Amino acid sequence: MLQRSKTSPQGSIKTAEEVEKMRVAGRLTAMVLKMIGPHVKAGVTTDELDRICHDYIVNDLQGIPAPLHYQPSPEYPPFPKSVCISLNHVICHGIPGERVIRDGDMLNIDVTVIKDGYHGDSSKMFTVGEVPLRSRRVMEVAHEAMVRGIQQVRPGATLGDIGHAIQSYAEAQHCSIVREFCGHGIGRKFHDEPQVLHYGNPGEGIELVPGMTFTIEPMVNAGKRYIKALPDGWTIVTKDHSASAQWEHTILVTDDGYEILTQLPGDPV
Repeated sequence: MLQRSKTSPQGSIKTAEEVEKMRVAGRLTAMVLKMIGPHVKAGVTTDELDRICHDYIVNDLQGIPAPLHYQPSPEYPPFPKSVCISLNHVICHGIPGERVIRDGDMLNIDVTVIKDGYHGDSSKMFTVGEVPLRSRRVMEVAHEAMVRGIQQVRPGATLGDIGHAIQSYAEAQHCSIVREFCGHGIGRKFHDEPQVLHYGNPGEGIELVPGMTFTIEPMVNAGKRYIKALPDGWTIVTKDHSASAQWEHTILVTDDGYEILTQLPGDPV
């Protein structure tokens, strides 16, 4: 009989068998983001991008798009699409629709694939044509902030170490960190313990142990950190209409550091 995973404040501590399933789910998620890149161009609608991702996940990968009909609590309507697509000043949870991608847009595509009961979760930024300098800059800051957060991951480190690395870098670049949303434990559950804040103090919070899996996904605004929720119940935008960017990976704490589960071999972080 396989050893069962254990639940703790660190979330579900994965067995070796579960780690292998997480690797598969993570790899498939990364494959979706790589596949969709050439389709992100002026003239295509966000709904078309969602359809392409859905068909690839279901038909090619034999997976399940986790966002489709996802409802974290009764006050949320079920999410109606298979991926989240957030453009320009949209921070997160953008619902694909009739919006046509234009030259100068930057967008985040957030993909979560379920395979054999386990989730892989990742997002990345895309640009179309000549993107305004401020948008490109916040995108680069968000990416570096995520990388710095990931580099803190190792047994004995704390969640506060991750949050501090992200916050201190982003704020030094005169950007701001969205605080209402955070990374999360992941495995059989889409959103599990622990909450991975993207701000904090070194040495504070839960200590990392091997077998933990969670996302690091800082949302960075070019302006102030304040947010506004749109009437659709999902879409979150910057209150000051400034550009916002986000990158995300699913991370495994290993015996001596970390493994990025949603990175394909040879691809950049």
